[in-house]
Amino acid sequence: MMTRVLLLRFRLLTVVAALPLTIGVATAHVEAQSSEKRPLEIADYHIWRQIDGEQISDDGRWVAWSYTKVRMDDTLVVANVDNGVRHEIARASDAILSSDGMWVGYTLSPPFQEMEEMERNGDDVSYQAGLTHLESGTSWVWEDAYDFGFSATSSHFWVEKTQTQDEVAFDGTGLILRNLSEGYEELIGSVLQLAINKTGTHLAYTVDADGGDGNGLYLINLSNGARRGLDNSKARYSNLVWSSDGTSIAVLRGEVPKGSTERENSLLVFSDIGDSLARIHEFGPTVDGLREGWVLSENGDLNFNEDASTVFVATKAQETELEDWGEGGLPLADVNIWHWEDARIQSQQQSQLSQDQSRTYLAAIHLQERTLVHLADEQMHEVQITRNGQWGIGKDDRSYVSDWRPNYADYYRINTATGDRTPILTKHLRTLGLSPDSKHFLYWKDGNVWDYSIEDDAHSNLTASAPIDFTDKQFDRFGEKPPHGVAGFTSDSSGIVLYDRYDVWYQSYDADPAVNLTGNFGTEREIRLRTVQADTEEETINLDQPMLLKAYGEWSKDEGFFWLDGRDLEDLTWEARRFSYPLKAKNSDRYLFTVQTWQDFPDLWVSNGNFSERQRLSKANPQQDQFLWGSRILFDYTLSDGTPLQGTLAIPETFAEGERLPMVVRFYEKYSQDLHLYPTPIYRHQPNFAGLVSNGYLLMQPDVHFRIGSSHSDMLEAVEAATQKVIDMGYADPDAVGLSGHSYSGGGSAYIATRSNMFAAIAHGAAPINLVSEFNQLFVGSGQNNHGYDIYGQGRYATNPYDDFDLYWRESPISGVETMDTPVLYLHGESDPTVNWEQGLEWYNALRFLEKPVIWLSYPDEGHGLRKLQNRIDFQYRLQDFFGHHLLGQPAPEWMTDGVSQLEKERHLRDYAPQFFRPRLVG
Repeated sequence: MMTRVLLLRFRLLTVVAALPLTIGVATAHVEAQSSEKRPLEIADYHIWRQIDGEQISDDGRWVAWSYTKVRMDDTLVVANVDNGVRHEIARASDAILSSDGMWVGYTLSPPFQEMEEMERNGDDVSYQAGLTHLESGTSWVWEDAYDFGFSATSSHFWVEKTQTQDEVAFDGTGLILRNLSEGYEELIGSVLQLAINKTGTHLAYTVDADGGDGNGLYLINLSNGARRGLDNSKARYSNLVWSSDGTSIAVLRGEVPKGSTERENSLLVFSDIGDSLARIHEFGPTVDGLREGWVLSENGDLNFNEDASTVFVATKAQETELEDWGEGGLPLADVNIWHWEDARIQSQQQSQLSQDQSRTYLAAIHLQERTLVHLADEQMHEVQITRNGQWGIGKDDRSYVSDWRPNYADYYRINTATGDRTPILTKHLRTLGLSPDSKHFLYWKDGNVWDYSIEDDAHSNLTASAPIDFTDKQFDRFGEKPPHGVAGFTSDSSGIVLYDRYDVWYQSYDADPAVNLTGNFGTEREIRLRTVQADTEEETINLDQPMLLKAYGEWSKDEGFFWLDGRDLEDLTWEARRFSYPLKAKNSDRYLFTVQTWQDFPDLWVSNGNFSERQRLSKANPQQDQFLWGSRILFDYTLSDGTPLQGTLAIPETFAEGERLPMVVRFYEKYSQDLHLYPTPIYRHQPNFAGLVSNGYLLMQPDVHFRIGSSHSDMLEAVEAATQKVIDMGYADPDAVGLSGHSYSGGGSAYIATRSNMFAAIAHGAAPINLVSEFNQLFVGSGQNNHGYDIYGQGRYATNPYDDFDLYWRESPISGVETMDTPVLYLHGESDPTVNWEQGLEWYNALRFLEKPVIWLSYPDEGHGLRKLQNRIDFQYRLQDFFGHHLLGQPAPEWMTDGVSQLEKERHLRDYAPQFFRPRLVG
């Protein structure tokens, strides 16, 4: 059966690429209004609001979100979609809507000035929890809130309090439980953990009180308020968890024996919750099957299988507490021993020390058999469990641990009843997941999707007879190419849903030829179609029900939505805009999403299921109308070998046809997909796009085509080709083009600076400058060296400097410094965990030695970007000065002409600091 495509609306909404004409038509209108608008200033960026935490109620009537703003209080908005009623709550965020759509809970923060003062003084920030009845607007507030939430039935609202100074001797704290239907609340003391079952009928909690008095596990029936203690002792209770059906509870109870480091726990399981007496299963510290000298550990999660017959628990070896070194002698020596045969280098071990110290190994406790079966161990750390709990998939990577090789591993099927292991895969790279029905384990091998039938211990090549190759051939890094992806498993357990580059496919477990569900529609039009998981609780794909698809035009960048009903594909909307993936109201045919373009902030919209009735809910930034803005177009260009590429060009609102403007080029890998991305004015460690264009610059962002072993050369070729194309189009002034890049493209920018005369100025940051030395330096955050990154990762070099020194030196910016004359502004955080600060030092010193025009902005206590707001603002002004001088011909400020000595540093920073964020002048 052929897929039928309803194309009428698609054809009507398709946008023909006549964008330069569109710009010209808009110019006359702009000229009439330009006198009413002004360019954006850096001081204006802080008035822009962002939207955070958006959600829609289950009945689709209410939508909640927060407006956030730089150094200003948040505002929570809860809007009724049907009648327009709105609640706006100052200093509120983190909203949760109750399942019945009657209530909203939220966090209330102190005024931002008070928060900043608390943080400066090292004081803990105290938050409140708020609750509002949406129909009446009545609100309640609780002090010192740590967390809050609703029961599944919306019958109760709870608030977990923060610990007070009086409670530091124990970990429990106050719990407020409010009955929403009857309007009363109670305070429960010394609560450590709470958990409400999925059906919302019962609340379980553990107590950790002063001196252990009252410690235990307690249960409240939320329908009648009846409370009972399930277990009491002076021990610690933790890791509380419910079974998925809400009828069983598991918890660990234990204490640390004197002279040991680990708690000795018992597992308590209470079944048949809801009956007058719950059944109890207790497994002590010496449960049958537990290794001698091992404990049930609270450092890992407890989990039930589907029918609550098995509990999966973490285990760990007990250790003896080290005695004090003592006094009177020398302190203990401190040395890290780096051995060439270490599986992981010392820096990586240091980074992962806490994780290694708390590492646990999964085991299964079978309630009826009353036995424990170890599943993971020191040789096999990772085990995935099937939903039914009968099987595990274990991963053993010991033989393949490497600084640079791909993350290969051996995989095993584990019988959770016996612990027996059956080999599945050897030296394998890519797996694709376990099916929800516990029967299938998918993996990628030799360019095909394979299925391992867990019960049958049988492998089958699912896509061997498929009429299409599911390999992602656009993957441009060295090594095995991955698939385009698995959308999900079908609800009838007959197969899976796969993607190729553009279309959606069904592949049965019987390995029949794959079926193109979208009828080659995407491939024929180069439109990427992907499934939308609008219901976040849905775990499978029901092919008997209509399926919502999100669509993206590979070359047009247009987006929209389609319904796939069986084999019928209906276009719902197709527009020159960017859509977010929508959220669906659980019990209503209503969707929440954002829409954005260069001119339009991604405000919130709701619509019906076919997107024909849309309603805009938010207007975050009406002040944009006061400022000159602009628009963005798409253009095509080609490389010398004929490779087609695209770029985007943002054009000022004041542009007049025939005028040539200064231009800033910003690049990384691919940027053309951001054609319709809104350029929110924010403070950051890179150019502010809206600010540039508002002030008369063109902003161009090209795509880069990468080959293996020539990343920096590829950047040079693509950036120069795209820049020349915009010059040839008549937009850019060839004598006033600047370049910007950071991190990966920061290195590319440095390379371009040493090889190209096309750019009048280059601002870049956090750049790998000498690839030979950088190869052996560290990612400080992870402790890993750069070997894997350079060979198989983003570096794309596919070799090392010992096998091909010339390649690494040739691609290094440092190798071309002698011929560089382009003025450079370089940024680097002195605590950069990703690209060593010493790379910047080498760049600066080489350029300084050769008397090249370089200014280095070295920010203390900053990382790979700029975290501190004051530094982000500072950089925006210095970048404005730099491009303003070199591209606009403005006078250079003194810090650019003469530098700033350490003697004058503080005085300069005080004078340079903008008025709008100085003390007592904000707001």
